Amino acid sequence: MLLGLALGLAANAAGLATPMVTKWVLDSFSGGVDLARPVAVLACLVVIGAAIGLWQWILMGTLAEQIVLDARTSVIRRYFRARVLDLQRRPTGELVTRVTSDTALLHAASGSLVGLINAGVGLVGTLILMAVLDLPLLGCTLAAVVVVGLLMSRLLPRIGAAQTAAQESVGRLGANLEGSLRAIRTVKASRAETRQSEEIIGNARDAATHSVRAARVSAVVWTISWSGVQLSVMLILAIGAWRAGQGLLEVSTLVAFLLYVFQLMGPISELTQNLTALQSGMAAAGRINELDTIGLEPDDPHPAPSAGPHPASPSSPSTAGPTPLPVTASAFPSPRSEPPADSPAGPILVLQGVTARYGPDVPPAVRGIDLEIPRHGHTAIVGPSGAGKTTLFSLLLRFLEPEAGRILLNGRPYSEWSHSDVRGRLAYVEQETPVLPGTIADNLRFTHPDATDDEVRTVLSAVRLEGIDPALGATDVSGGQRQRIALARALLRTPDILLLDEATAQVDGLTEAAVQDCIRSRAATGAVVTIAHRLSTVLDADRIIVLEDGRVRAQGTHTDLYHSDDLYRRLVEALRISADTSSYV
Repeated sequence: MLLGLALGLAANAAGLATPMVTKWVLDSFSGGVDLARPVAVLACLVVIGAAIGLWQWILMGTLAEQIVLDARTSVIRRYFRARVLDLQRRPTGELVTRVTSDTALLHAASGSLVGLINAGVGLVGTLILMAVLDLPLLGCTLAAVVVVGLLMSRLLPRIGAAQTAAQESVGRLGANLEGSLRAIRTVKASRAETRQSEEIIGNARDAATHSVRAARVSAVVWTISWSGVQLSVMLILAIGAWRAGQGLLEVSTLVAFLLYVFQLMGPISELTQNLTALQSGMAAAGRINELDTIGLEPDDPHPAPSAGPHPASPSSPSTAGPTPLPVTASAFPSPRSEPPADSPAGPILVLQGVTARYGPDVPPAVRGIDLEIPRHGHTAIVGPSGAGKTTLFSLLLRFLEPEAGRILLNGRPYSEWSHSDVRGRLAYVEQETPVLPGTIADNLRFTHPDATDDEVRTVLSAVRLEGIDPALGATDVSGGQRQRIALARALLRTPDILLLDEATAQVDGLTEAAVQDCIRSRAATGAVVTIAHRLSTVLDADRIIVLEDGRVRAQGTHTDLYHSDDLYRRLVEALRISADTSSYV
């Protein structure tokens, strides 16, 4: 930017010298002197000025693109370092608009500061040289410049306000359009196409209205600046001609002065253009800076422990590395099989008096949770909607931090682990099970890019999916296929704990049986924690945790809870399941 400023000043110097050299040419012509030297100097100034201007133009264009790239890079990195819940409070379409549309406005504004300085220097330099030529004509010029400047100072802030409003409308447009396209099946099934399209078109109209308002103000500013300069030219020409007729001014001086007046249009136009761009850029920068309110996950200074508090053993995923899935379904042991004798003792996860909420002014989502997750076996979490099941997973994955109590992993508090280290010991299958861009194999290798084709095919076979090459799209994959892909991704080199959020909600009975086999296999060698609304999927869990109103209400096996806990019994009977886990009522 400093180099661009220096080049601009050099180009200004060449431009400022041109009228004076022109006067020299005219004076030489009238005096009968050889014109070769002044014409050669004039030609050199033109060539040098053009070369410097070209260099500056390329330099500032490159700088503008780099600034936009840096802004987009910064925002994108902030998104992926942000706290999940803070990020999810904003519509996805609006977040995308901040990266695409808002940052694009920085392109024109990036060189506006250099342009303002260059234009200011050019304006002052032109006025000084005009004063050298003739003070009365300079007075007329200054009067026109002052009037134009006062009018522009009143109008320019309106451009920034209109641009801000336009970008906010574009953000709402992107958010509403993205949400509607995501739910296009529901929109069409509800016969809401017209209503939704009109609402989104309304956002587009709002953006257009504000943009037109900004364009109108910009047009007025440009018209005032150009008209002011042209009127000043006419006034100066008239006064200059009268003074030349009176013998008070040389014709060559009048010509040079008029050249400076015409040249004055350049700095004034550049000032107008850069001030307009600066207003738009400030509006865009303001919207981008609003993203600073999105909280970031802290960079934990503590290094991850190299091992847990217990000695390493072949059956401990926490110390021996990720555990590949067994190759054949026949290798699946019973879910209640005993772990090897040399397994580490003690729970893998412990929650001690954990209380958490989603905001300072909302009631706690979970309160006083005391819970232990054993190193092996299947733990199921059930309860009515709003009981705190998803919040519990958010706490385990550090999407949400507790306001009271603490969570221990491998006997160490979460505060001694980085976010990445904690999540590196968990595999998570979320309820929505989104499909990522790429092939089936790309989706499975999202967590472990170095997984072999044999490992990928093994987990795909376990969840009853075939083929690793087909590319996936958002519309050509069923809900059940998405769930199986997500489960296979989690089973590929599963670490200490497998977290499943309603992993069989959209699969058929045969596939559900295959998924249950995978859970049994994993539970024999590590910890599996599931959230379930379909209680039929967790009846044979080693332990079932019943949540209600953010608290642990009861825990035990299906049979024990059916006979001892009224809420669990009502949940089970609502699904026509009996106390006998092998049959429905």
